[in-house]
Amino acid sequence: MENPEVLSDLDVAATSTTTKSVMKKLPEVTLAFWIMKIAATTLGETAGDLFAQTLKLGYFLTTIALFLVFVVTLVVQLRSSRYNPFFYWTVILSTSMAGTTMSDFMNRDASAKYLSNGATKLGWGPQGVGLGYPQGAAILISLLLAIFLAWKLSGMTFEIRDIVTFRGEALFWAAILVSNTLGTSMGDFLSDSSGLGYLGGALLVTGVLAVLVVLMKVPVVPNVLLFWIAFVLTRPLGATAGDFLTKPVAKGGLDLGTAGSSAVLLAVLFGLMVYAHMGERRTEGQNPVIQRAG
Repeated sequence: MENPEVLSDLDVAATSTTTKSVMKKLPEVTLAFWIMKIAATTLGETAGDLFAQTLKLGYFLTTIALFLVFVVTLVVQLRSSRYNPFFYWTVILSTSMAGTTMSDFMNRDASAKYLSNGATKLGWGPQGVGLGYPQGAAILISLLLAIFLAWKLSGMTFEIRDIVTFRGEALFWAAILVSNTLGTSMGDFLSDSSGLGYLGGALLVTGVLAVLVVLMKVPVVPNVLLFWIAFVLTRPLGATAGDFLTKPVAKGGLDLGTAGSSAVLLAVLFGLMVYAHMGERRTEGQNPVIQRAG
């Protein structure tokens, strides 16, 4: 007799809609999803800067620490048998924080341009590789394309609502980590090097996202492609918004500080998690799932 608790990738693909409901690990893509994504990525920017810059741990040590946090939260998410908003959005937040310091470590160096307030060193170890935003972005884009190529060759779906296997979810989270790191590089470039400033960079990304919303109505443009473009672009939106909240007024920011901004954003994100969790409980109550018999 088949063990009802052990399903291979092929087993999952062949199961009914009811069983896929049991195995669902990722959320539905709705307006609430995008609001939470922007909140998580903005918090990722302010929290990453809080550890690396405000607390002066440096990009190197903070990157190692936050990457380990990402691994722990990812293991919890992967081991979960179904979608849990707290698990899912904690991983999104950890990828945003790790992506912030990974991008900074790749692109920045120990020059006065990046070490403000008279600082000469941040934390222990190298201050940064100093690749610069264009070269760093090129490496990250190449890595992201390689992940998508491996994903395509695996034959598994890119549709987030249909990802129900371990391998599919592992590819998804690899793409998320790289895309959040890439988005940080894009956001920092818009804020620091493009001349647009924090608010101008945020408005530009918002305008591009509005165009993507319009393109969703165009039948020839795949919605899966639009989703991943939007997923990458919400990260620079969060990065520029985070910098706008925390940077000094002289540099075009509101100077609210990384600690205060992070605390407010964490409260907002936690509230949204609770709301999403309550929504999942209501859905379960309205659509009870019949367990498979042994």
